[in-house]
Amino acid sequence: MNILLTIHHELNPNAGAPGSILKLGEAYQALGHTVQYYSFDSLPHWIPQLAQGLVFPEFLANYLTKPGVRSNLDIIDASTGDAWVWAKFFQNRHQRTPLLVTHSHGLEHTSHLTYLEEVRRGNQHSSWKYPIYNGGYRLWEVATSLQHAELVLMLNRRDADFTIETFNIEVDRVHVVANGIPEVFLDLPLEIASEEQDSLCHIVQIGTYIPRKGIQYSVPALNAILNRHPQVKVSFLGTCCPADQVYADFDSTIRDRIHVVPRYCHEDLPGLIKGHHILLFPSLSEGFPLAVPEAMACGLAPVVTNIPGATEIVMHKENGILFPARDSQAIEQTLEQLICDRVLLNTLRQNAHATAQAYSWMQIAQTRLLLYKNALKERHCF
Repeated sequence: MNILLTIHHELNPNAGAPGSILKLGEAYQALGHTVQYYSFDSLPHWIPQLAQGLVFPEFLANYLTKPGVRSNLDIIDASTGDAWVWAKFFQNRHQRTPLLVTHSHGLEHTSHLTYLEEVRRGNQHSSWKYPIYNGGYRLWEVATSLQHAELVLMLNRRDADFTIETFNIEVDRVHVVANGIPEVFLDLPLEIASEEQDSLCHIVQIGTYIPRKGIQYSVPALNAILNRHPQVKVSFLGTCCPADQVYADFDSTIRDRIHVVPRYCHEDLPGLIKGHHILLFPSLSEGFPLAVPEAMACGLAPVVTNIPGATEIVMHKENGILFPARDSQAIEQTLEQLICDRVLLNTLRQNAHATAQAYSWMQIAQTRLLLYKNALKERHCF
């Protein structure tokens, strides 16, 4: 099959959503399919960065109306909001059109509800611009693209159910398909030290240092844990902010046990978290958080918020610990339990490592390809 993958970002292998698209494309190619990409990199260079997201659907539609492009494609797999112009105004005008798939990297509507709750709690400031685009027009674009798609792929069950119920989309058009993890994370040796050999406990928090990632709830818990346990160290990876911004949130007496890496190459992550024991992931809203299965594959016990996306892979007290969102006390209590109970910690690490092996991009690609083929067969029946 000839497949076009689109995403409203630059194709950066070290970024979450763009990196997943590149890995998916590589898996498709390894399985013998032809893959093209349409991203911000495909837009004319004269378009200002702030305007790229606004004009992306129009430029994608213009690209797809070219006969040499459209006729050579079997599948258009577009991220939410990308293909609404093509679908609404051009798709049905052509006799031979590719199967239109819309996929989500985390449904904007559910993220919007999380954002509004944080604003209500006073943890985030809402600017006058937000309701106009991100909280308004952008949500309409996403809804339109979902309603016109022949196949909808979501990363978690809540987003799938929300899509079906809110946008009145047929159940058989919506499917849940997880993200995968790169081969470099698979089949890594699991290093478990005994309590006598290793009394240290290293915690890592992976992701941008922003309110949506739950930092306002994890920081108080980590401050308490670091003050109480001198053998504990904490790393923050991929903060996308200066290290001093992170240090400023912690007591001066414990900052020497905090390590901050603002940015890193994705393939270097296994090396960066080697020697760590616990992944702390306090995020408030996710589609399917890549950091969770990646850290699990490296042998870390995940301590994550009980939110859709995370619960697709983490099973409470089996391969990790789930705690309520926005609950600093629950974070502190869970970390305290694992620091003091090495047997439980090691059991969770072993089970997490085993669970993550099932999330290769090759397996994810095969699942998506089967859904494409079934949707094409369904189309030919009418």
